[in-house]
Amino acid sequence: MPPINVLVLCTGNSARSILGEALFNHLGQSRIRAYSAGSRPSGKVNPVALETLTKHGVPLPEGGHPRSKSWDEFAAPGAPQMDLIFTVCDSAAGEACPVWPGHPATAHWGIADPAHVEPPEARRAAFDTAYAALEKRIRLFIGQPLEDMTQEYLRASAQLIHEACGQ
Repeated sequence: MPPINVLVLCTGNSARSILGEALFNHLGQSRIRAYSAGSRPSGKVNPVALETLTKHGVPLPEGGHPRSKSWDEFAAPGAPQMDLIFTVCDSAAGEACPVWPGHPATAHWGIADPAHVEPPEARRAAFDTAYAALEKRIRLFIGQPLEDMTQEYLRASAQLIHEACGQ
């Protein structure tokens, strides 16, 4: 079976979506191929996101060279067709999205933004909290028979997992 393509969206594509992409790829092994993007990409990946992934032994996205990119890349001709799109910030969830090829299922996992927490010591703790929230949801999600699920069931299952894990 080909892997399930997942796109993790956040406004800036610098923190939460980067964590989600890396975790989906790491935990999903060959069953999931994850990507990340932003509606208004910041142009750089937050270094604390990379520190957090390294601390937890999770390989960095894109062969160790993650980049902040626009969601337009994944709506363009020739882009990988997504099966499921996750928004991980409330801002991106409320925006008008591009028309995605194949009309993938969508789900929202609102995770608090760790990127602007001050002071820096508290920011690292906030990234660990965001990481833990995403890891818990992703582990539950990939523990299911994803290959046998319809898009609607994938979406409903993702939403139930988020609700069970707490907002």
